[in-house]
Amino acid sequence: MKKYTVLIVGGGSTWTPGLLKGICARQETFPIEKLIMYDVNEERQQVIGDFAKTLFREDYPEIDFHYTTSKDEAFTESIDFVFVQMRTGGYTMREQDEKIPLEMGLIGQETCGPGGFAYGMRSIKDMIELVQNVRKHNKEAWILNYTNPAAIVAVALQNAFPEDKRILNICDQPENLLRSYGRLLNMNERDFDPVYFGLNHFGWFTNLYDPEGKDLLPLLRETILDGGFRPADHEQRDQSWLDTYAMVEQMVRDFPDYLPNTYLQYYLYPDKVLQKLNPSFTRTNEVQNGREKRVFDDCRRVSETGTAKDSNVIVNDAHGEFILIVAESIAHNKGNNFIVILKNNGIVSNLPDDAMVEVSASLYANGPRPYAVGDIPVFYKGLIEGQYAYERLTAEAFMEGSYAKALQALTLNRTIVSASKAREVLDALIEANQGFWPELR
Repeated sequence: MKKYTVLIVGGGSTWTPGLLKGICARQETFPIEKLIMYDVNEERQQVIGDFAKTLFREDYPEIDFHYTTSKDEAFTESIDFVFVQMRTGGYTMREQDEKIPLEMGLIGQETCGPGGFAYGMRSIKDMIELVQNVRKHNKEAWILNYTNPAAIVAVALQNAFPEDKRILNICDQPENLLRSYGRLLNMNERDFDPVYFGLNHFGWFTNLYDPEGKDLLPLLRETILDGGFRPADHEQRDQSWLDTYAMVEQMVRDFPDYLPNTYLQYYLYPDKVLQKLNPSFTRTNEVQNGREKRVFDDCRRVSETGTAKDSNVIVNDAHGEFILIVAESIAHNKGNNFIVILKNNGIVSNLPDDAMVEVSASLYANGPRPYAVGDIPVFYKGLIEGQYAYERLTAEAFMEGSYAKALQALTLNRTIVSASKAREVLDALIEANQGFWPELR
């Protein structure tokens, strides 16, 4: 079996240890000869990199591993897969993304609303440069992208590289939902055959078939309405995520046709969600005091003790495992079914062809083969068209340096609605993002 060379971009992420453990667990089915970790933050990456050295020495000694902050070392001709999980601006800017809107009475969230807009405007530049760096040395490598906000990034990359068929934008939230459904029904998430449509962080499951072809969505709907909803890994989650999943019951009660992506709470109930958000202590602060501290403390302890055998801070990690099974399906031409982000081109027949939709597709060595969705009902079509217009205008605002399009984008966003509020938050975000965004005129 061929052994692969993999580059992880964003090696200092708190999600990386789960990905590294997943690599060890799948060494028989997705063998890696060489693994490179790259990050611009040397201090963060060193903590994760030293953890990786201990982990691989015990569990994967034959792997050729190193980490670097040098582009020349990271981007080589031999790469087969690039796993991307960048956060331009780090937690410092994420905190601004959340707190600036909250100070104005608007949703403060890292991928939704004005915070997502700010993050997207920062991510586009680095993602375009990353693709250029990869393609300078390697025309055939698969670029599997987790970088958020994935919807905006996908639109921008499609515009910048329309002929590049080896960029695949993915998100682990549908996978997290499938795992959570599986825990509710005592099933393995890989046994589900899902039907899904929407945009990233803005979609719905319409059907969920079991191996015998029975649609389990009606049973799941009733189970959620009767007993609520929690993430599959709720023991590891911070409180804000438990609150997020709890809102699914409300969404299903109000709109029972389908099962929603959890992020829809911000768009459907911005007033209700806003009441739960603390402008002084946002999700960023919760992550820094919770997941961030747990992961980095454990990684340091592993490095100091010289063993990762008792490291259990990351278990049941959809983020790390999902990108690996996606890569495995492509590498071995398996054609397994996943929910991924693709150019519409008629998949959802009553949405624009250029929309970057999130749908089910089989993944082969030559790329995804999506499953047609057909027409979607007016309510969902209206929501998606408004959201896609916001995403497209955001990408165009970056590409063209257009203040007018940035204002239009934020005015369309359902978490804002008011043009005067849109202008107020845009001007504040421009000030906070100097050096990250292009100048908007």
